[in-house]
Amino acid sequence: MKKTIIILVLTAVIIIGIGITISLTAEKDSVIYVATDGNDEQNGTKSQPYRTLNKAASEAKAGTMVYLREGTYKEKLVVQHSGTKSSPIVFQPYKQEKVVLSGENLLDEEGDTALVTIENQDHVTIRGLTIEDLTTDLADETVMGMYVTGTSSHITLEDNHVRSVETHSDDGNAHGIAVYGTGPMSDINILHNTVEDLKLGASEALVLNGDIDGFRVEDNLVRRNDNIGIDLIGYEGVSPDDDYVRNGIVKNNEIHNISSFGNPAYGEDYSAGGIYVDGGKDIIIEENTIYKSDIGIEVTSEHAGKYAENIEVLNNTVYENFYTGISIGGYDEERGGTINSTISQNTMYRNDTVGLDGGQLLIQHDTRNNVIEKNILTAGSSRLFIANYFTTNQNNTLSRNVFDKEEGKGAIWVWKDEEYTSFPAFKAASESDEESDYLEVNYINPEEGDFQLEENSPATEIIE
Repeated sequence: MKKTIIILVLTAVIIIGIGITISLTAEKDSVIYVATDGNDEQNGTKSQPYRTLNKAASEAKAGTMVYLREGTYKEKLVVQHSGTKSSPIVFQPYKQEKVVLSGENLLDEEGDTALVTIENQDHVTIRGLTIEDLTTDLADETVMGMYVTGTSSHITLEDNHVRSVETHSDDGNAHGIAVYGTGPMSDINILHNTVEDLKLGASEALVLNGDIDGFRVEDNLVRRNDNIGIDLIGYEGVSPDDDYVRNGIVKNNEIHNISSFGNPAYGEDYSAGGIYVDGGKDIIIEENTIYKSDIGIEVTSEHAGKYAENIEVLNNTVYENFYTGISIGGYDEERGGTINSTISQNTMYRNDTVGLDGGQLLIQHDTRNNVIEKNILTAGSSRLFIANYFTTNQNNTLSRNVFDKEEGKGAIWVWKDEEYTSFPAFKAASESDEESDYLEVNYINPEEGDFQLEENSPATEIIE
């Protein structure tokens, strides 16, 4: 009996020992280190790191954490494998070390060039990298900081800093972060990134395009770029099926100094939106702050017969933008439009700063069945609140909007290409509800960007 007990105990100890060994091996295999003074012939541990991103990516399977040690890597990162829901693949700096991916030494070549590429991979996170200095002189090369394409899903790009990605061709294209669903994509998360100082040509700083169903673009800082800040696109032939971005949220982003003026692709046009929905569907745009850009928020479709549909533009602050605050509808009658959407509880303050007669709210071609409610509008030097130079708007509801009445300053509304300087006349023409009003708003400190209302503001009861 005693021998049997001893044998059982020894067996248990051996099994536990094997288990510990397996566990330690799994843990070891799940962490890879890369360093600028490493060597790809080493084993990828902390003391013997790999040298190249390519080697690390080739070894990183499901459940792998790839730690990049401090330094500048003048090479591309191409993700080569997928993770799983419970075991994603993650690339990030070790602790708080600064890791830079630089395109400084990459040669111009036709096609797409990106410093980070994820194609047809799932459950991947790229976190905490600085991505910079990728340029091209070629018209037929598109340069990108981060590029997600194919059918990639469950992707997170967070806490990255993308800057100085530039096309120097008058007909060129560049992106800071680009997600192109050439097939079905879902669960795309772009969070807490800074995207700045880009020369974009005819393209966008941060873009989602094609067959993307489910996304979050939250808490990003997008600034000092010479074309559109955040773009959600459909109907451009990127995917053969369901070719539009849908079912997502764009929230709490700060966007400023976005302008196409001086961009060789646009000349002297002020046409770049801070946030632009171009043919997207079922999207919420809320609690963003956009200023000193051409257009604060634009919602439409550039393709005739196609629409931005069921877009909710809620609680955004858009101020001191050059052309207009919020725009809906096609810019001419060859475009599509905006339907079944809601513009609610936004603050539009002193936009139209360069005098292009865009006012605070611009209503353009083919806008139907939209609700415009509970917004506060303060006119700029043009004194233009709403600019609607088209007669193709139908069945839009204007309800409980507040127009800021400033002592000694006039007011202009344009509705279906008719100008009104009397609020009652505009109210009748636009069929605004009885609770809409023209009164003194009383912000707390708008000069410092604080657009909260004073406690005694008469606007409060209208918009709540």
